[in-house]
Amino acid sequence: MKRVHVYISGLVQGVFFRARTHREATRLGLGGWIRNLPDGRVEAVFEGPDEKIKEMLDWCRQGPSGALVEGVELIEASYTGAFRDFMIRH
Repeated sequence: MKRVHVYISGLVQGVFFRARTHREATRLGLGGWIRNLPDGRVEAVFEGPDEKIKEMLDWCRQGPSGALVEGVELIEASYTGAFRDFMIRH
């Protein structure tokens, strides 16, 4: 099990990035959250099985149609099991 904290930059706000990430993370059975940052990036935390985290990160590097991902900064952390589901923070 793994936990990652991710900052995604590029054209990632106003293109349904949070909503589509929520759908994908839920499909993969991941816990965590996602939110927009004032500087135009998107911040997310994902927790779950290593292979599902990898799949989610691959998705984040592409994003939904309309997004133009320029960078994904990844910080790995210890799994905590703190999340029961995946949520959008406002």
